Amino acid sequence: MASKLQRNIALGLLSAALLSACSTSPTGRKQLVLLPDSQLNEMGVASFAEMKSNTPASSSTQATQHVQCVADRIIAVLPDEYRKQNWEVVLFNDEQVNAFALPGYKIGVYTGLLDVATNQDQLAAVVGHEVGHVLARHGNERVSTQLATSQALALGSQLYGEDSATKTAIFQGLGIGAQIGILLPFSRTHESEADVIGLDLMAKAGFNPEESIKLWQNMSKKGSSSTPEFLSTHPSHQTRMNDLNAAMAGPKQVYTSLKAANKTAHCY
Repeated sequence: MASKLQRNIALGLLSAALLSACSTSPTGRKQLVLLPDSQLNEMGVASFAEMKSNTPASSSTQATQHVQCVADRIIAVLPDEYRKQNWEVVLFNDEQVNAFALPGYKIGVYTGLLDVATNQDQLAAVVGHEVGHVLARHGNERVSTQLATSQALALGSQLYGEDSATKTAIFQGLGIGAQIGILLPFSRTHESEADVIGLDLMAKAGFNPEESIKLWQNMSKKGSSSTPEFLSTHPSHQTRMNDLNAAMAGPKQVYTSLKAANKTAHCY
């Protein structure tokens, strides 16, 4: 069995590594980031290339131009380090109601989403949300959190004695506790944070932020998961709408100012 001193040293080194990796998201939330962004960018580029090889792009010129226009407006209001990158936008011919943005400056939208995001503003709410994940480095944070959690559990298992039925049961329980208590709530935190960032981006880009509420009303009509929210990686539709409403005042003021100056988006 490892000595108490060995356990304390090992746990101290793990704690120091985690503390040194602390970062801050665009909303001021403390986050754990262990990997270099360049590595996440490489992963994003590789994933996007694989997706393009497996899923055909839409043949609709009109729909593709619509998606590109919305994405371009969002990209134009990003911080300089992101705005100046060469973003790639693809409309995939797939019925799933989804979209994504990846590290490496890639944006993908599925044609199925256009049946639910029924106008430019609702599409901008989705694109802004997905780009918000990239701005907040959520991919890096999620990988880092999973890495840190798995390493901590593995270290604890090694430090606390020989294998036994009791020890196995304890650490299996800790694994479940980590999944529900750490990893899933982090995912919901990411989703909620991306909603707020996306709301700000779409308003600055000249899209009506109030349409984000209608988007989630459309999503609710499309169908909902029966999984309880505390076991889900996403907030419920109603939670999202409540949170968006609570954050609406600032973005709405920005949009109203742009509308008065005739600077709103026109991606039809």
